[in-house]
Amino acid sequence: MAATPKIVYAIATMDTKGREIEFVAEILANSEAICQAGLTVRTIDVSTTRASELFDLDLTGLDRSIAIELMSQALAEFLTKQSQSGQLVGAIGLGGSGGTALIAPALRALPIGVPKLIVSTVASGNTAPYVGCSDLVLFPSVVDVSGLNAVSTRILANAANALVGMLSGTRPELTTRRALAMTMFGVTTPCVSAVRQALENRGYDCLVFHATGVGGQAMEGLVQSGLVQGVLDLTTTEVADEVVGGVFPAGPKRFDSLAQRNLPCVLSVGAMDMVNFGAIGTVPEPFRNRKLHIHNSNVTLMRTTPEENRRCADWMALKLTRSLGPVRVLLPLGGISALDSPGKPFYDPEADEALFERLEESCRGFANIRIERVDAHINDQQFVERVLATFDELAT
Repeated sequence: MAATPKIVYAIATMDTKGREIEFVAEILANSEAICQAGLTVRTIDVSTTRASELFDLDLTGLDRSIAIELMSQALAEFLTKQSQSGQLVGAIGLGGSGGTALIAPALRALPIGVPKLIVSTVASGNTAPYVGCSDLVLFPSVVDVSGLNAVSTRILANAANALVGMLSGTRPELTTRRALAMTMFGVTTPCVSAVRQALENRGYDCLVFHATGVGGQAMEGLVQSGLVQGVLDLTTTEVADEVVGGVFPAGPKRFDSLAQRNLPCVLSVGAMDMVNFGAIGTVPEPFRNRKLHIHNSNVTLMRTTPEENRRCADWMALKLTRSLGPVRVLLPLGGISALDSPGKPFYDPEADEALFERLEESCRGFANIRIERVDAHINDQQFVERVLATFDELAT
């Protein structure tokens, strides 16, 4: 039986960037490392002004935005199948704003760790719409991707050689340990670090995500991919930003992975006493007279109110009650962040109690969800031990 070919794809709208992508493909194909590895380099034309035999699409005459969306979907489906079959080992794209918008979703859909890069005119500023929560690399084109000249040839060659490095460089051995996804924020670091260290000592591979909106969303994607065997979502502060309007929102799909995969989950309400904003001058006018805490020159925190906490509990409960697997919610009565304890700026037992009571009420009657109050602060060793014992109960 013939071996499965290993392919590196070079992607561009070849009606406008044919010379440029062929230049990149030639560098890749002539690379000593690519040749020694026995890899094949193939170009993909994602032009939207003509018919595509590869994707069986004829986009002529369609509105450009619609054509880009259809071609992007077709490319994503094709590359995903190539990856799942073991043929695709890496990909590089070229694009302006339209080409990047077309190619980026397809490369984002590839598994984490698969080398993927786009030389783009929009590889600066807010790149979140293109990169999302993936490990896609955006490579600044400096000049427009339009013609081969003294600058563009250097940039394109550097990008091609960067991909060669990703494909040929030394890689660590894949771990055989069971992976766990965890969330952490600066004000819950003592708790999460202690839990992580204990679980790593037991042989788990702990993947910690910073709860800054993108962090939680990245964790959701990893859970959905099937790469983790359990979740310790101890820092759910992104919910407060989602509900109240902070800069680290959870996003509409937060917790949805629990409704798609049957995984044990230990959850807490870490740092839900706060909503995050930028520098003090960026705090929206309606919140200027609230209880604010300057974390640093670029981060201002606002204490959540009892009513906001009830709304946060409702938002969480709507998601948690759809979960397939067992969920254990641990509520630390002594405070839910480093700023929420006696003498600290966000200490407010009434606001915490509003959150706790509404969560208990909203999740009552669901057999797979159990909520437990723990008479300790979230960063206390007593709470850490309860988290570990609870996880052990679910994992056995």
